[in-house]
Amino acid sequence: MRYLRLLPVLLSAAAVLVAFPALARAPQFEEVRIFIEYNSTDGDLGFHLSLDAEEWKTVKVVNPNGVSIFEVTGKGPYGRPSLGLSELDVEGAEPLLTDFPLDQLLALFPEGRYTFIGTTANGDRLTASSTFSHAVPAGPVVSSEVSQDAVVIRWQPVTGPPPGFPDERINIVGYQIIVDPFQVTLPATATEVTLPREFVQSLAPGSHGFEVLAIDASANQTITGGSFEIPRK
Repeated sequence: MRYLRLLPVLLSAAAVLVAFPALARAPQFEEVRIFIEYNSTDGDLGFHLSLDAEEWKTVKVVNPNGVSIFEVTGKGPYGRPSLGLSELDVEGAEPLLTDFPLDQLLALFPEGRYTFIGTTANGDRLTASSTFSHAVPAGPVVSSEVSQDAVVIRWQPVTGPPPGFPDERINIVGYQIIVDPFQVTLPATATEVTLPREFVQSLAPGSHGFEVLAIDASANQTITGGSFEIPRK
């Protein structure tokens, strides 16, 4: 039978994985990203990066020109085998564009492929890359409606960049709505969200802020802030 002919091959493959466990699961980055976050309400912009890998000790990020822009090393217990580090989210400072012109900011972070290079606490090498773009979506135009025990937040679809930004093609993949601590991410076709009734009932009377983030396929995202008023009963 056919499966009998395959059996020696499968047993040989299993023997190789047992003899060389590194072939069974080579260390790797599970996620790497570098992206722009623009706040259209406050007029500030920052460059963020994130990564995820198991038990890493060192990481550096190299831009498309071969320049290292970020480097970190775990010390003490964070550098030991079976410990090390895992997820990392780095938020760069977000200067006002009135203080730090947009073209000068973008020149510091050229478009292209950024390489993440690391080592695990056991000395294994890690590599991955993320393509960085200057395609920044415009801030969503938002509004809200409050009725008894109900709050609806609405926004207009984002189709292009903010005024004065590079004329890049924008491809919105989703919207994130945050009313601390509630948050939800919705598909690009969504234009409104109704906050959960129980959450609204837990809010104290007065003004409450919210944010709507437009998320581009490049991972760049733009925030617009708004607020709604919970009346006294």
